[in-house]
Amino acid sequence: MATRRKPDQKFVMISVVAERYSIHPQTLRLYEREGLIKPARSAGNTRLYDEEAIRRLEIILTLTRDLGVHLAGVEVILNMREQMERMQGEVDRLLEFVKRQAEERRADPNRQHALVRLHSGPLSKVR
Repeated sequence: MATRRKPDQKFVMISVVAERYSIHPQTLRLYEREGLIKPARSAGNTRLYDEEAIRRLEIILTLTRDLGVHLAGVEVILNMREQMERMQGEVDRLLEFVKRQAEERRADPNRQHALVRLHSGPLSKVR
């Protein structure tokens, strides 16, 4: 199901997108039916393409025109890209967590998490 138009985003109508990319509007509708792109809709149900839909269309056109990938392959590639982006987000969040933990431990004067206990008093003699 297509998303509804958000008032603060910039949108382009299907005819403008079709002309800009030298593609027939029916091809854009086919991409939508296949679930490859999901344009927003106006109150009058007109297809409206935002930056994300246009970026996705550019990827589709590169895959089909330049690399000869068929639509089923395009779908697989786009799904893999989305999965990789989600995974990258998870890795980024994990790295941020590890960095915060490391900073907190460095700032802790008691160093409770140290591998070796640190003593602040005079050192005892080793026998």
